[in-house]
Formats: sequence, C-alpha cells, structure tokens
Amino acid sequence: MRRSGTLPKLTAQERKPVDTCARYLLNNAKYLKYDDYFKAGFPIATGVIEGACRHLN
Repeated sequence: MRRSGTLPKLTAQERKPVDTCARYLLNNAKYLKYDDYFKAGFPIATGVIEGACRHLN
C-alpha cells in the first residue's frame, strides 16, 4: 500500500491518507484475521460490506 503511494510520485499531502491507512492496518494486524473469523461463523461486518464479502468467499 505504501509502495503504491510512492510509485506514482504522490505529493506528501496526497500520500497522507495512504500512510494513515497503512499505519492503521499495521498497528491492528493482530485483530484483522477476518478469514479465521468468517470460518468460525462470526459476523465480520454489516450491510453492504458483509454482502460483498459473502460473494468473495
């Protein structure tokens, strides 16, 4: 993700949301095991996102 922000030569301001998102994902990686949660039958989201995830699995 960070690499995709670097390759197109984004400005620091344009890159800020990419860095924020990447930092969030890295800091919370231990909680982002959606494949395991889905296999265990836990709901992983609500509404549109849950519907889309069902079609991907």
